[in-house]
This record gives sequence, C-alpha cells and structure tokens, in this order.
Amino acid sequence: MTQLTELTLAAARDGLASKAFSAVELATAFNKAIEAANPSLNAYVVTTPEKALEMAAASDARLKAGNAGALEGIPLGIKDLFCTEGVRATACSNILGEFKPTYESTVTSQLWRDGAVMLGKLNMDEFAMGSSNETSRFGPVVNPWKRQDGANASLTPGGSSGGSAAAVAADLCLGATATDTGGSIRQPAAFTGTVGIKPTYGRASRFGIVAFASSLDQAGPIAKTVLDSAILLESMCGHDPKDSTSLQIPVPDFAAAVARGVKGLKIGVPKEYRVDGMPEAIEKLWSDGIAWLKDAGAEIVDVSLPHTKYALPCYYIVAPAEASSNLARFDGMRFGTRVEGETLTEVYEQSRAQGFGNEVKRRILIGTYVLSAGYYDAYYLRAQRVRTKIAEDFRLAWQKCDALLTPTAPSAAFGLGEKSDDPIQMYLNDVFTVTANLAGLPGISVPAALDSQGLPLGLQVIGRALDEETVFAVAGVLEAQSGFNAKAKSWW
Repeated sequence: MTQLTELTLAAARDGLASKAFSAVELATAFNKAIEAANPSLNAYVVTTPEKALEMAAASDARLKAGNAGALEGIPLGIKDLFCTEGVRATACSNILGEFKPTYESTVTSQLWRDGAVMLGKLNMDEFAMGSSNETSRFGPVVNPWKRQDGANASLTPGGSSGGSAAAVAADLCLGATATDTGGSIRQPAAFTGTVGIKPTYGRASRFGIVAFASSLDQAGPIAKTVLDSAILLESMCGHDPKDSTSLQIPVPDFAAAVARGVKGLKIGVPKEYRVDGMPEAIEKLWSDGIAWLKDAGAEIVDVSLPHTKYALPCYYIVAPAEASSNLARFDGMRFGTRVEGETLTEVYEQSRAQGFGNEVKRRILIGTYVLSAGYYDAYYLRAQRVRTKIAEDFRLAWQKCDALLTPTAPSAAFGLGEKSDDPIQMYLNDVFTVTANLAGLPGISVPAALDSQGLPLGLQVIGRALDEETVFAVAGVLEAQSGFNAKAKSWW
C-alpha cells in the first residue's frame, strides 16, 4: 500500500474527497515524516505540527459539510520568505531575528482560503541570494538524492528555494511555495527531480514576501508532478490591490491545460543555449526532449536569442541594485537584530554587519556601487538597456514559435561546499534561467532523466507572457514521454 506521504497532491485530494482517509490522518503522517527525516535534511526551519492538525480538523469539517476548497486538507510547506501570521519569518537571515509577522502574505492567505494545511517554514538561501542553499543562517539543506559513486557525499538541493525542493522530493509535504528571482524555483526543481514553475511576472502577488529584487521576484510552487504544480499555481495567482505590480486578469484553468498536448505547436530551440563545456548528459537530454515533442506532434524550429550572452552580467547588476535598495530598511531600528553603538551610525553599521551574511553583503556592496554617482550610467542604466534587448529577443522569437525548450541547469546537483568559495561558478548556475526573469516570462522545469551518477536532470519550457497554459501543455508531454515519475522513487 502506498504511504500517505508518497501520494501526489492530485491523488491525495481525490483520496480526501472519497473519504479514503481524513485530513487529520494525512497531516499526522506528514508530521511524523518531518520529525523523522528533517534532522538529516534540514529542510524545515520551523515546524507547526499543532497548527497543521488544527487546520486539518477544520478541513475535515468542511469536507464533511460538502463545502471543500480546491486544496482542502492538502499539507504544504512554506518558504521562509513568505510572511505567515504568528509564525516566525526570517528570510533565513540573522537581521530579522525572531520576527513573527502580524499579517499574512497574499499567496499564503489564498492557499489557506482554499483549505491548504501548513506544516511549517522551509529553509532557503539568506534573502533568496544563492544557488545552493548554503547561505542560510540555519545551515545548508541536504538534497535527498545521492550520487551512485559510493562516496555518500551530501549534495545541494539548489537555491534559493532548496528547502522547498528538498521537502517535496523527500515526501515531507505535498507541495511547497517558492520564489524565483533568477531561477530559484526552476534550478532547485531540476536538482531534486521535482517540478517547479515561475509564472509571468505579476501573476502572483508579492505582498508579504520579503523583497530581494522587486522587478524580478515572483512566487510559484514546487511539486511532484506537472498537474500538482498547476493545481497549486491556480490558488497562488490572482489580482491583489495591495501589490501595484499585480495583474488584474483572470486566472485560467491551468490544470486542464496539462493534458492538452502539443500537436500543432511550434517549439523553439535557441542556439545560444548551447554553451561551451555543457555535460554530455545535458546535451542528450535536450535532444531527447526535442524528439519527444516532435513525436507528440509539435514542430521544432531553430530560433536565436542573440543577447542571451549578456543575461548573467545584466542580472547581476540589476538584482543587486534592487537588493541594495530593498535591504536598506533592515537597519536595527524597527525590528530584528539590533547591535548597540555609541552613535546612530555605529548602530546601523554593526547591526547590518552582524545581521547580514557574506553573500548578502557582497550583493549589497555590488548594488550600492552600480547605483552610485559616476557609475549609475555606466552600469545600471546600461544593464536596463540590455534587459530591454533581451525582452525584444523573446518578442521576435514568438513570431516563429509558441514556446521554447532548453535545459534548466548546466549540471546535476553538486556537492555542498564544492562551489561556495567561487561566487562566479555559483552564479553560472543561473545561465539558462535568468532570461525568463529579465523578460518577465513564465518558465517551468520538468524532471526528465538521470545522469550517469543517478542524479535528476531537468528540461525547461519558457512561454509567452500570460501563456502558462501552453507551458503546462508542453511540460505535460515532456513528463509523460520521459517516464521519469514512473521510476522516480527508485532512488529512495
């Protein structure tokens, strides 16, 4: 018999509806799984078992009364970047201390509105700055996957949403909230054999999410399957008057799009994504993905995104600049860490010096530099012009195709500590993902193969703005054709 924690979100929802088990039984199973596995994985930084059981009991009452929500009784993990009323939210940074919000983020409030159950808060890179979940104040998250080389080395689950990805992969929740500023949903999903989607910028409200780079940040889910991610995204999206960038448009039926197929669609393959030194396994996976879509009735077309080579330097100017501005509010005055000094300036300096980790300090310094007098035009304004060019590349590509297929990451999961001393190598993990953020486009990572060491690899689908339905349709075909989910538990 399948354990309750091994169910997909869709299967669990069906089981609850048919009364095969109760929401309390489901929450209890996850509470026990977290208690047993989290000490070795470090995916959760706060657990809320009592709250989970209380919410599950309320779900059972609504299920019995016949007024269940779309996510009634579904246990979820919440990235520590989301404010949760009365439950500690720190962005995994010392600067926020033991901050407990007095309000709820819009995304999580919509999940609770639809009946979801909170299991706890998930580990992440500090302020979402990182690609390996090693910058967290609570220590790194361990990927539940292992290399088949007998060394048993601990691997990164990716970042910044490493806790979200690891928790889903290890069956410690049915789905998790995450955020993506330059690939922080899609890269962890690729590293852990899970599905992660970043919707169009403005689809999901940013209210109550601790800001990193406001023009790039976007919330989305990480889940076990494409269908599960579609179900979650429907609840997470919607117009929010509290967020000025929130789009006032209806939310489509994403779940229905998953089985739509790709017959008649044109899928673009951008030549600029074939980078030097790409592992053979990534090349093969990309070729396999092209073949799968062709077999399913799609037409494959070559496209060019000529400004892709400038995407990483553009991103690492724009994102730190916005971070420098956003993080100026953390000064030891109103909440969080405060270190006393003889002058006001000393309080600022010492509170920020002790409150922020090294990677956050590095990005604040970069951001302050590129925004400073004499360098603003040379760096920040030039990066914004390049960003416009990147968006224009996509607009031209859409004249030839309906969606793009690329690898998600340039490698499989690497070992903890292997790249932490080399920021440039760490930043290169985002080479395939940052363009979607710079252009505000939806992108999904679908697990589709294992490399020679038995580690998962992901394919990325990028779509037109507000066309998540096509993204889900292509992702559904890739998932079905790869057969990955049928063998996904062979590693556990």
